[in-house]
Amino acid sequence: MIKESQGDNQFVVIVPAAGVGKRMLASCPKQYLTINKQSILMLTTNRLLNHPNINKVILVLSDEDEYFEQTELAQNTNIVRVSGGEERVNSVLNGLYAIDVEKYPWVLVHDAARPCITHDDIDKIIEQCLSSNCGGLLAAEMVDTIKQNSEDNRNVVGCTIDRSNLWRAFTPQLYKTTELTEAIVQGLAQNLTITDESSAMELAGFPSLLVQGRRDNIKITRPEDITLATFYLEQQILAQQVLDQ
Repeated sequence: MIKESQGDNQFVVIVPAAGVGKRMLASCPKQYLTINKQSILMLTTNRLLNHPNINKVILVLSDEDEYFEQTELAQNTNIVRVSGGEERVNSVLNGLYAIDVEKYPWVLVHDAARPCITHDDIDKIIEQCLSSNCGGLLAAEMVDTIKQNSEDNRNVVGCTIDRSNLWRAFTPQLYKTTELTEAIVQGLAQNLTITDESSAMELAGFPSLLVQGRRDNIKITRPEDITLATFYLEQQILAQQVLDQ
């Protein structure tokens, strides 16, 4: 259910998908691998567009991408294709430049390889960010023991890290469009390392909310993640069927 403070606000989502996913050891970019006969990119994009407060997705793809035009997504008028950049951050910036800021003062950015994102989590980040007038990201508190490797050998433990204040960063991340653009431009100009939108905002001095998200919102990175994502998607469908009864 859409929260009252979200009202009729409509959002655009940037989905950077210009990478090749080398860690998947696959013959095609990981976003085009399939789960139940649908590509990961299709699953992710459709889940976003099926949310009542999202009416446009900007897919940032490599100019050499030879798969997209063969998908149903290419015919969807709610999808805009934009050329990707050298790194993820450059792709996100290209997507930001394609946005009408007057129409979309806030922008979501979501990983193409996170098809398990739920509408409840999207509701949650929109509700909390808009009510606080502050951007933020879905995240989950760390529960595992965290080890840091030795400086001399990656395969040897150097120390154990206190996890009490550590969070795993997820997507989508939601920020004001002009502020995120400013943060990324500023960070790139200073040759800073930007790994996600929240890191760009942090480096530029903007605050970010940590919005507790579901742990099944995994990012498909390695081959074994396909099996786990398939399970999570099936369980989400079953849970929704129970609610609909």
